[in-house]
Amino acid sequence: MRFKSKTIWITGASSGIGKALTQALAKEGNQLILLARNSKALKEIKQDCASNDATIIIQEMDLNDLKQIDRTVSTLLAKYPQIDLLINNAGISQRSLAAKTNIEVDKRIMHTNYLGTVHLTKSLLATFMQQKKGQIATITSLTGVFGTPYRSSYAASKHALHGFFDALRAELYPYNIDISLICPGFVRTNISINALTETGAPLNKMDAKQAEGMSAKKFAEKAIRALEKRKKEVYIGKKEVLMVYIKRYIPILYYYLIRKVSVR
Repeated sequence: MRFKSKTIWITGASSGIGKALTQALAKEGNQLILLARNSKALKEIKQDCASNDATIIIQEMDLNDLKQIDRTVSTLLAKYPQIDLLINNAGISQRSLAAKTNIEVDKRIMHTNYLGTVHLTKSLLATFMQQKKGQIATITSLTGVFGTPYRSSYAASKHALHGFFDALRAELYPYNIDISLICPGFVRTNISINALTETGAPLNKMDAKQAEGMSAKKFAEKAIRALEKRKKEVYIGKKEVLMVYIKRYIPILYYYLIRKVSVR
């Protein structure tokens, strides 16, 4: 199945992976509903995609504001009652040691990455179930499969997403709704620049591993191919993907390596 002339919602669409997914899907003439906090960036993306045969709807929305999510969903569904694909992409990363991290930082990460994503998804479930078709995709992370230093709360939020959507996949099976978990490794975006440090302030620099990562464009191409195949869970990255299988099949080696590996 190709995503062509479909109605697709994308969160965190103003930059990075979300922007790359938008640009790729716009080329297929889809109707894209783009959600992000940065309305200025959304307007720029809409203008960039104007030459494509796509319909671009932009809407400012903050996943930390659950009431705003409710209002946004109500308004958009009234105008665009069908949805073929939801891509939960918005999120925030972390670069701090657990022992030094203020609990408010942990709460913010969990609220944005997990609770906001879950609330938006649940707000759209009635529509999906009534249609008896559709797909819900969530961009998690390889840290949703294994935790690494400096990302304790980020890893926790991504693990939580895996637990929720694995359960939801089983619950929605009778409704012909597919659930896909897309797990990126290092992708060359601003995620490390915006990552929260122990005080909640952004890191404000791109760390070395992020700079060496896969381009957002290449990641988007691979992610879309996986979604078209209705993959339930897929890992996309470079050699860091190997850690998934090391943990699964040689756990004692994983526990040794994760203490030594450079993740910044």
